[in-house]
Amino acid sequence: MIELLKRLCTAKGVSGSEESVCALIKDEISQYADSVAIDRSSNVIAAIGDTSVHNIMLDAHLDEIGFIVTYIDEGGFLKVSQCGGMDYRVANDTRFKVLTESGELTAVVCCLPPHLADGGEDKAPDPDSIYLDTGLPAERVKELVHVGDTVAYDMTPMELLNGRFTCCSTDNRACCALLIRVAQLIKENPVKSGVTLAFTSQEETYGKGASTAAFTLMPDEAIAVDVSFATQPGVADYEGGKLGGGAMICISPVLSRTMSYRFISLAKEHDIPYQLEVTGSLTGTNADKISIAKSGIPTAVVSVPQRNMHTGVEIVSLDDIENTAQLIYEYIKSAC
Repeated sequence: MIELLKRLCTAKGVSGSEESVCALIKDEISQYADSVAIDRSSNVIAAIGDTSVHNIMLDAHLDEIGFIVTYIDEGGFLKVSQCGGMDYRVANDTRFKVLTESGELTAVVCCLPPHLADGGEDKAPDPDSIYLDTGLPAERVKELVHVGDTVAYDMTPMELLNGRFTCCSTDNRACCALLIRVAQLIKENPVKSGVTLAFTSQEETYGKGASTAAFTLMPDEAIAVDVSFATQPGVADYEGGKLGGGAMICISPVLSRTMSYRFISLAKEHDIPYQLEVTGSLTGTNADKISIAKSGIPTAVVSVPQRNMHTGVEIVSLDDIENTAQLIYEYIKSAC
């Protein structure tokens, strides 16, 4: 799992430019699936078993937050706009990769020295003031970089103590790894139900991938798998789940209550740790799009707790990934 997470989290795939991570996930899932394809929306769709009998769609978005280049000034500095909810508070201390047609360029955010900040050094930078510096002269930058190129985090994956893992893009590559683990469990112990794994695009910007995948597949039921908030300083117990506390089963008006309660029952039956996440409206996940495709799809959300969301140092627990995979496998096994 550690090695899989490292491969997935270092693959570049800013929302709308997911080609590299699509190719990697297609390769990773091929050993467990009966068929794999990348569709016109840059979704990786993998089928296992006979989906004509009963088809359960498992969704995990594969895109990541980042920037898009909007302008190159006379000095060769890159003005950028966000793709997804970038946390500007940590942007100044983060290394990035500009993804160009000819390769990747390392870049950092231009940061005003605190000596010249007039007491404003403790404030997050204004999004409109973000520029990236590649270190190259202006003429070379303009040869290599084009407006519309995307910019991704460039962070080193690391194991922390107590079975924790940190890197950029664990939102949502941790759940892509989780679905690959579910496919492995099915390969080892086949189930009666057909399963379609949808690694979907553009969740961070619009949800296009999940919308088109759900409309095309029209499964009997769907499970959206994403990360959610873990408690930490500043995040109260009622605002998030416990890191290492197991799968977060969501209860929401837009979800199938029957499916959510079945997850709770199975967790108790198989002694799999779980916790509840309750919302009074939308879930903020792909489930909001999947559940209303065509005539509607019964949908559940099962999440992995994560700290430091939308930064370059997101943290997840390996135990949570494994326990959530086991719970989803038990759900699939009980479907038919």
